Amino acid sequence: MATHPEPLKLVLQDGTELSGHSFGGSRPVTGEVVFNTAMTGYPETLTDPSYRGQILVTTYPLIGNYGVPAPRESGSLTRPYEADRIQVLGLVVQNYVDDHSHHSSRRSLSQWLKDEDVTAITGIDTRTLTRRLREHGTMKGWIYPTDMSDDEARKKAAAVDMEEEVFRLVAPSEVQHFPGGELTILVVDVGAKDNIVRSLLERGVSVIRAPWHARLAELALGADGIVIGNGPGDPKDLEPLVEQIRVLLQSYRKPIFGICLGNQILARAAGGDTFKLPYGHRGVNQPVQDLLTRRCFITSQNHGYAVREESLPDEWEPWFVNINDGTNEGIRSRLRPFFSVQFHPEASPGPQDAAYLFDDFLRLVGATANNR
Repeated sequence: MATHPEPLKLVLQDGTELSGHSFGGSRPVTGEVVFNTAMTGYPETLTDPSYRGQILVTTYPLIGNYGVPAPRESGSLTRPYEADRIQVLGLVVQNYVDDHSHHSSRRSLSQWLKDEDVTAITGIDTRTLTRRLREHGTMKGWIYPTDMSDDEARKKAAAVDMEEEVFRLVAPSEVQHFPGGELTILVVDVGAKDNIVRSLLERGVSVIRAPWHARLAELALGADGIVIGNGPGDPKDLEPLVEQIRVLLQSYRKPIFGICLGNQILARAAGGDTFKLPYGHRGVNQPVQDLLTRRCFITSQNHGYAVREESLPDEWEPWFVNINDGTNEGIRSRLRPFFSVQFHPEASPGPQDAAYLFDDFLRLVGATANNR
Protein backbone atom coordinates (compact mmCIF):
# COMPACT_ATOMS: atom_id res chain seq x y z
CA MET A 1 0.00 0.00 0.00
CA ALA A 2 1.45 3.35 -1.06
CA THR A 3 2.29 5.81 1.68
CA HIS A 4 1.88 9.55 1.29
CA PRO A 5 4.86 11.77 2.17
CA GLU A 6 4.39 13.72 5.38
CA PRO A 7 3.54 17.42 4.90
CA LEU A 8 6.22 19.73 6.30
CA LYS A 9 6.75 23.45 6.43
CA LEU A 10 9.78 25.69 6.56
CA VAL A 11 9.44 28.81 8.69
CA LEU A 12 12.04 31.58 8.61
CA GLN A 13 12.95 33.92 11.43
CA ASP A 14 11.25 36.81 9.60
CA GLY A 15 7.92 34.94 9.55
CA THR A 16 8.11 33.58 5.99
CA GLU A 17 6.36 30.19 5.70
CA LEU A 18 6.84 27.69 2.85
CA SER A 19 5.04 24.35 2.55
CA GLY A 20 6.31 21.07 1.11
CA HIS A 21 6.59 17.42 2.06
CA SER A 22 9.18 15.10 3.51
CA PHE A 23 11.53 12.90 1.49
CA GLY A 24 13.83 12.02 4.38
CA GLY A 25 13.40 12.34 8.11
CA SER A 26 10.68 14.60 9.49
CA ARG A 27 11.68 15.42 13.07
CA PRO A 28 11.50 19.13 13.94
CA VAL A 29 14.84 20.89 13.47
CA THR A 30 16.11 24.46 13.69
CA GLY A 31 19.31 26.04 12.48
CA GLU A 32 20.86 28.73 10.34
CA VAL A 33 19.36 28.55 6.82
CA VAL A 34 22.06 28.79 4.13
CA PHE A 35 22.12 28.13 0.38
CA ASN A 36 24.55 26.37 -1.94
CA THR A 37 24.67 27.07 -5.69
CA ALA A 38 26.43 23.87 -6.85
CA MET A 39 24.73 21.82 -9.58
CA THR A 40 26.22 18.49 -8.47
CA GLY A 41 28.06 16.99 -5.50
CA TYR A 42 25.35 16.54 -2.88
CA PRO A 43 27.05 13.51 -1.20
CA GLU A 44 30.19 15.61 -0.66
CA THR A 45 28.22 18.69 0.37
CA LEU A 46 25.93 16.93 2.84
CA THR A 47 28.92 15.34 4.60
CA ASP A 48 31.01 18.53 4.76
CA PRO A 49 31.51 19.30 8.50
CA SER A 50 31.38 23.03 7.73
CA TYR A 51 27.59 22.60 7.41
CA ARG A 52 27.25 21.19 10.91
CA GLY A 53 24.15 22.60 12.59
CA GLN A 54 22.75 24.29 9.48
CA ILE A 55 19.70 23.88 7.24
CA LEU A 56 20.95 23.65 3.66
CA VAL A 57 19.03 25.00 0.66
CA THR A 58 20.08 23.79 -2.81
CA THR A 59 19.50 26.31 -5.59
CA TYR A 60 19.78 23.71 -8.35
CA PRO A 61 16.18 22.51 -8.83
CA LEU A 62 16.71 18.75 -9.33
CA ILE A 63 18.34 16.82 -6.50
CA GLY A 64 18.75 13.05 -6.18
CA ASN A 65 19.20 12.20 -9.89
CA TYR A 66 22.31 10.08 -9.45
CA GLY A 67 21.53 8.50 -6.09
CA VAL A 68 24.13 7.78 -3.42
CA PRO A 69 27.12 5.38 -3.38
CA ALA A 70 27.40 2.52 -0.91
CA PRO A 71 27.95 3.52 2.73
CA ARG A 72 31.56 3.67 3.76
CA GLU A 73 33.12 2.08 6.78
CA SER A 74 33.47 4.35 9.80
CA GLY A 75 36.85 6.06 9.92
CA SER A 76 37.75 5.35 6.30
CA LEU A 77 38.56 7.99 3.68
CA THR A 78 36.37 6.53 0.92
CA ARG A 79 35.14 9.01 -1.69
CA PRO A 80 32.85 10.85 -2.21
CA TYR A 81 32.05 11.26 1.48
CA GLU A 82 33.79 14.00 3.47
CA ALA A 83 32.88 12.63 6.91
CA ASP A 84 31.39 9.50 8.48
CA ARG A 85 27.82 10.82 8.36
CA ILE A 86 25.58 13.61 7.06
CA GLN A 87 26.42 16.89 8.77
CA VAL A 88 23.48 19.16 7.88
CA LEU A 89 20.49 19.31 10.23
CA GLY A 90 18.00 19.74 7.41
CA LEU A 91 17.88 19.75 3.59
CA VAL A 92 15.58 21.94 1.45
CA VAL A 93 15.14 21.21 -2.28
CA GLN A 94 12.76 22.21 -5.04
CA ASN A 95 12.29 18.85 -6.78
CA TYR A 96 13.53 15.59 -5.30
CA VAL A 97 14.17 12.86 -7.90
CA ASP A 98 13.73 9.37 -6.47
CA ASP A 99 14.33 7.51 -9.77
CA HIS A 100 18.12 7.74 -9.65
CA SER A 101 20.64 6.45 -12.18
CA HIS A 102 24.43 6.14 -11.84
CA HIS A 103 26.89 3.25 -12.09
CA SER A 104 28.03 3.73 -8.47
CA SER A 105 24.56 4.34 -7.00
CA ARG A 106 23.49 1.84 -4.33
CA ARG A 107 20.59 3.69 -2.69
CA SER A 108 18.45 6.78 -3.13
CA LEU A 109 19.15 10.10 -1.46
CA SER A 110 15.82 9.70 0.34
CA GLN A 111 16.89 6.36 1.81
CA TRP A 112 20.21 7.80 2.96
CA LEU A 113 18.49 10.73 4.68
CA LYS A 114 16.01 8.38 6.35
CA ASP A 115 18.79 6.03 7.47
CA GLU A 116 20.49 8.93 9.27
CA ASP A 117 17.25 10.62 10.39
CA VAL A 118 18.01 13.89 8.60
CA THR A 119 14.97 16.07 8.01
CA ALA A 120 14.41 16.90 4.33
CA ILE A 121 11.68 18.88 2.58
CA THR A 122 10.88 19.07 -1.15
CA GLY A 123 8.39 21.21 -3.08
CA ILE A 124 9.96 24.50 -1.97
CA ASP A 125 10.66 27.29 -4.47
CA THR A 126 14.33 27.38 -3.53
CA ARG A 127 15.27 30.16 -5.93
CA THR A 128 12.71 32.51 -4.39
CA LEU A 129 13.94 31.41 -0.96
CA THR A 130 17.53 32.08 -2.00
CA ARG A 131 16.67 35.57 -3.23
CA ARG A 132 15.12 36.28 0.17
CA LEU A 133 18.26 35.11 1.95
CA ARG A 134 20.41 37.24 -0.36
CA GLU A 135 18.25 40.30 0.27
CA HIS A 136 17.81 39.91 4.03
CA GLY A 137 20.86 37.84 4.96
CA THR A 138 21.23 34.40 6.46
CA MET A 139 18.64 33.79 9.16
CA LYS A 140 17.42 31.13 11.54
CA GLY A 141 14.72 28.73 10.37
CA TRP A 142 12.63 25.76 11.45
CA ILE A 143 11.36 22.67 9.59
CA TYR A 144 8.54 20.67 11.18
CA PRO A 145 5.33 18.75 10.38
CA THR A 146 2.36 20.92 9.46
CA ASP A 147 0.15 19.24 12.07
CA MET A 148 2.43 20.43 14.85
CA SER A 149 1.90 23.81 16.49
CA ASP A 150 4.63 26.41 16.24
CA ASP A 151 5.26 26.36 19.99
CA GLU A 152 5.42 22.56 20.14
CA ALA A 153 7.73 22.37 17.11
CA ARG A 154 10.14 24.96 18.44
CA LYS A 155 10.36 23.20 21.79
CA LYS A 156 11.09 19.85 20.13
CA ALA A 157 13.45 21.17 17.47
CA ALA A 158 17.02 20.12 18.11
CA ALA A 159 18.64 23.53 18.38
CA VAL A 160 22.38 23.15 17.95
CA ASP A 161 24.87 25.08 20.04
CA MET A 162 27.54 25.75 17.41
CA GLU A 163 30.27 26.27 19.99
CA GLU A 164 29.41 22.88 21.49
CA GLU A 165 29.37 21.32 18.01
CA VAL A 166 32.82 22.63 17.17
CA PHE A 167 34.25 21.73 20.55
CA ARG A 168 32.97 18.14 20.72
CA LEU A 169 31.49 16.67 17.58
CA VAL A 170 33.15 17.64 14.30
CA ALA A 171 36.80 16.84 15.02
CA PRO A 172 38.27 13.41 15.79
CA SER A 173 38.48 12.61 19.49
CA GLU A 174 42.08 11.42 19.22
CA VAL A 175 45.15 11.81 17.03
CA GLN A 176 45.14 9.72 13.83
CA HIS A 177 48.20 8.68 11.81
CA PHE A 178 48.19 8.03 8.05
CA PRO A 179 51.55 6.74 6.73
CA GLY A 180 52.49 7.85 3.25
CA GLY A 181 56.03 9.16 2.86
CA GLU A 182 59.11 10.72 4.44
CA LEU A 183 57.61 14.16 4.93
CA THR A 184 54.93 14.48 7.62
CA ILE A 185 52.13 17.05 7.69
CA LEU A 186 50.11 17.87 10.81
CA VAL A 187 46.45 18.54 9.92
CA VAL A 188 44.68 20.55 12.61
CA ASP A 189 41.08 19.30 12.51
CA VAL A 190 38.24 21.61 13.48
CA GLY A 191 35.91 19.70 11.16
CA ALA A 192 38.29 19.23 8.24
CA LYS A 193 37.02 17.60 5.05
CA ASP A 194 38.51 14.18 4.38
CA ASN A 195 39.70 15.34 0.97
CA ILE A 196 42.31 17.53 2.63
CA VAL A 197 43.88 14.37 4.06
CA ARG A 198 43.37 12.50 0.77
CA SER A 199 44.98 15.34 -1.21
CA LEU A 200 48.08 15.19 0.99
CA LEU A 201 48.33 11.40 0.95
CA GLU A 202 48.01 11.37 -2.85
CA ARG A 203 51.09 13.58 -2.98
CA GLY A 204 53.20 11.07 -1.09
CA VAL A 205 53.40 12.47 2.43
CA SER A 206 52.42 11.09 5.82
CA VAL A 207 49.64 12.81 7.76
CA ILE A 208 48.99 13.33 11.46
CA ARG A 209 45.34 14.32 11.89
CA ALA A 210 44.79 15.93 15.27
CA PRO A 211 41.74 17.47 16.96
CA TRP A 212 42.10 21.21 17.39
CA HIS A 213 42.23 20.87 21.17
CA ALA A 214 45.27 18.53 21.10
CA ARG A 215 48.66 19.82 22.24
CA LEU A 216 49.63 21.14 18.85
CA ALA A 217 53.07 22.46 19.79
CA GLU A 218 54.15 18.96 20.85
CA LEU A 219 52.72 17.34 17.71
CA ALA A 220 54.34 20.01 15.52
CA LEU A 221 57.77 18.86 16.68
CA GLY A 222 57.25 15.66 14.67
CA ALA A 223 55.88 17.40 11.57
CA ASP A 224 57.50 19.11 8.58
CA GLY A 225 54.54 21.41 8.02
CA ILE A 226 51.07 22.25 9.35
CA VAL A 227 47.68 22.52 7.63
CA ILE A 228 44.84 24.20 9.55
CA GLY A 229 41.64 22.76 8.14
CA ASN A 230 38.11 23.97 7.64
CA GLY A 231 35.16 23.64 10.02
CA PRO A 232 31.83 25.17 11.08
CA GLY A 233 30.93 28.16 13.16
CA ASP A 234 32.38 31.49 14.20
CA PRO A 235 36.20 31.60 14.53
CA LYS A 236 35.72 33.83 17.57
CA ASP A 237 34.36 30.75 19.39
CA LEU A 238 37.76 29.10 18.96
CA GLU A 239 40.03 31.38 20.95
CA PRO A 240 41.82 28.42 22.61
CA LEU A 241 42.86 27.23 19.12
CA VAL A 242 43.77 30.77 18.07
CA GLU A 243 46.06 30.99 21.09
CA GLN A 244 47.74 27.68 20.20
CA ILE A 245 48.36 28.89 16.64
CA ARG A 246 49.62 32.24 17.96
CA VAL A 247 52.26 30.39 19.97
CA LEU A 248 53.27 28.41 16.88
CA LEU A 249 53.59 31.60 14.82
CA GLN A 250 56.17 32.82 17.33
CA SER A 251 58.22 29.61 17.51
CA TYR A 252 57.58 27.48 14.40
CA ARG A 253 59.94 27.89 11.44
CA LYS A 254 58.31 25.47 9.01
CA PRO A 255 55.40 26.16 6.62
CA ILE A 256 51.84 26.65 7.91
CA PHE A 257 48.93 26.51 5.43
CA GLY A 258 45.37 27.43 6.43
CA ILE A 259 42.23 26.42 4.52
CA CYS A 260 38.79 28.09 4.87
CA LEU A 261 38.24 28.39 8.65
CA GLY A 262 42.01 27.96 8.82
CA ASN A 263 42.36 31.28 7.00
CA GLN A 264 40.31 33.00 9.70
CA ILE A 265 42.12 31.22 12.54
CA LEU A 266 45.53 32.18 11.11
CA ALA A 267 44.43 35.79 10.68
CA ARG A 268 43.17 36.03 14.24
CA ALA A 269 46.34 34.38 15.56
CA ALA A 270 48.38 36.98 13.68
CA GLY A 271 46.37 39.79 15.31
CA GLY A 272 43.67 40.35 12.67
CA ASP A 273 39.89 40.35 12.95
CA THR A 274 37.01 38.47 11.31
CA PHE A 275 33.37 39.27 10.58
CA LYS A 276 30.15 37.55 9.51
CA LEU A 277 29.15 37.80 5.84
CA PRO A 278 25.51 38.64 4.99
CA TYR A 279 24.85 35.23 3.39
CA GLY A 280 28.28 33.64 2.97
CA HIS A 281 29.97 31.96 0.02
CA ARG A 282 28.70 28.44 -0.62
CA GLY A 283 29.13 26.89 -4.05
CA VAL A 284 31.64 25.68 -6.62
CA ASN A 285 31.93 28.74 -8.86
CA GLN A 286 33.39 31.51 -6.70
CA PRO A 287 35.95 33.57 -8.69
CA VAL A 288 39.10 34.69 -6.88
CA GLN A 289 42.21 36.55 -7.99
CA ASP A 290 45.80 36.02 -6.88
CA LEU A 291 47.02 39.53 -6.04
CA LEU A 292 50.63 38.56 -6.75
CA THR A 293 50.26 37.00 -10.21
CA ARG A 294 46.88 38.58 -11.14
CA ARG A 295 45.69 35.15 -12.27
CA CYS A 296 42.03 34.28 -11.63
CA PHE A 297 40.65 30.93 -10.46
CA ILE A 298 37.22 29.37 -10.05
CA THR A 299 36.98 27.91 -6.56
CA SER A 300 34.84 25.79 -4.26
CA GLN A 301 33.78 27.60 -1.08
CA ASN A 302 31.70 27.05 2.04
CA HIS A 303 31.96 29.69 4.74
CA GLY A 304 29.93 32.35 6.49
CA TYR A 305 32.77 34.45 7.94
CA ALA A 306 35.66 36.36 6.41
CA VAL A 307 38.91 38.10 7.38
CA ARG A 308 38.74 41.84 7.90
CA GLU A 309 41.60 42.75 5.61
CA GLU A 310 42.32 46.20 7.04
CA SER A 311 42.91 44.62 10.46
CA LEU A 312 45.97 42.65 9.34
CA PRO A 313 49.27 43.61 10.99
CA ASP A 314 51.98 45.22 8.83
CA GLU A 315 53.94 41.97 8.52
CA TRP A 316 50.96 40.29 6.83
CA GLU A 317 49.47 40.99 3.40
CA PRO A 318 46.32 39.97 1.48
CA TRP A 319 46.97 37.19 -1.04
CA PHE A 320 43.65 36.46 -2.81
CA VAL A 321 40.50 38.54 -3.27
CA ASN A 322 36.93 37.51 -4.15
CA ILE A 323 36.05 39.06 -7.50
CA ASN A 324 32.32 39.08 -6.75
CA ASP A 325 32.29 41.11 -3.53
CA GLY A 326 35.90 42.14 -2.90
CA THR A 327 36.24 40.22 0.38
CA ASN A 328 39.49 38.62 1.45
CA GLU A 329 40.25 35.12 0.10
CA GLY A 330 43.73 34.56 1.49
CA ILE A 331 46.61 36.05 3.46
CA ARG A 332 50.36 35.49 3.74
CA SER A 333 53.18 36.51 6.03
CA ARG A 334 55.83 38.82 4.60
CA LEU A 335 58.47 37.28 6.87
CA ARG A 336 57.70 33.58 7.45
CA PRO A 337 56.35 30.64 5.37
CA PHE A 338 52.83 31.11 6.75
CA PHE A 339 49.85 31.55 4.42
CA SER A 340 46.20 30.60 4.01
CA VAL A 341 43.25 30.68 1.62
CA GLN A 342 39.53 31.12 2.27
CA PHE A 343 38.51 28.71 -0.50
CA HIS A 344 38.97 24.93 -0.82
CA PRO A 345 41.95 23.83 -2.95
CA GLU A 346 40.89 20.22 -2.31
CA ALA A 347 37.38 21.10 -3.64
CA SER A 348 35.14 17.95 -3.46
CA PRO A 349 32.80 18.97 -4.88
CA GLY A 350 34.10 21.58 -7.25
CA PRO A 351 36.80 22.59 -9.72
CA GLN A 352 40.42 21.57 -9.28
CA ASP A 353 41.82 24.96 -10.34
CA ALA A 354 43.43 25.63 -6.95
CA ALA A 355 44.81 22.13 -6.25
CA TYR A 356 48.25 23.42 -7.23
CA LEU A 357 48.42 25.12 -3.82
CA PHE A 358 49.04 21.72 -2.19
CA ASP A 359 51.98 21.19 -4.57
CA ASP A 360 53.40 24.63 -3.81
CA PHE A 361 52.98 24.05 -0.08
CA LEU A 362 54.69 20.65 -0.18
CA ARG A 363 57.57 21.97 -2.30
CA LEU A 364 58.14 24.58 0.39
CA VAL A 365 57.84 21.91 3.09
CA GLY A 366 60.43 19.80 1.29
CA ALA A 367 62.81 22.72 0.92
CA THR A 368 62.62 23.67 4.60
CA ALA A 369 62.94 20.03 5.68
CA ASN A 370 66.10 19.62 3.60
CA ASN A 371 67.59 22.69 5.28
CA ARG A 372 67.06 21.49 8.84
